Amino acid sequence: MSWALLVLAAYLLGSISFSLLIVRSMRGFDVREQGSGNAGATNVLRLVGRGPAAAVLLLDVAKGVVPVLTARALGAPGPVVGLTAVATVVGHVFPVFHGFRGGKGVATVTGALGSLAPWPALPALAVFVVVVAATRYVALGSIAAVTGFPLWIWLGGRTEWTPPPPVWLMASAVAIALLIVGKHGVNMRRILAGTEHRLGDSRPREKVA
Repeated sequence: MSWALLVLAAYLLGSISFSLLIVRSMRGFDVREQGSGNAGATNVLRLVGRGPAAAVLLLDVAKGVVPVLTARALGAPGPVVGLTAVATVVGHVFPVFHGFRGGKGVATVTGALGSLAPWPALPALAVFVVVVAATRYVALGSIAAVTGFPLWIWLGGRTEWTPPPPVWLMASAVAIALLIVGKHGVNMRRILAGTEHRLGDSRPREKVA
């Protein structure tokens, strides 16, 4: 029961939408109704500016780190540690406190997966940076990074760069990757249609259709 409560606490922490709270307190509007419609740091950057976007980014990353480190500090079994990572990402994407309309989960995934397996997270982060630098599509970089993460874990074990990955670690990474890819389906359709916002684009605060 105590481990179930820990996983529940991870979900509830993930359900705190810092982008929504910060933008609403500063500007009085719902970040999900403006710009790209995403409750995340990229949309906050576009709508409000660098300072609030940086705050959202750091808080969302921390939201992914804290449950995993807490579970490990409490001596939770590996599968429970993995479930806390998945739960906090699910909370961010489907937040109970905000009508189950959350963000795409990229920053929270970065914190969660980086805490689960720090060394494989480094090449995944490098893939994200390269793809975004080349295309200026944050969504494309996010999908490339998160889908490649299970591969980096596996390769790390095969090459003895990291210890052989336990099943729960691979399962957690794959579950999170599937969730993030599913949440970015709309972005991929916009990329193919040429209507996706690129990083650095200046856009009016249009209401999302």
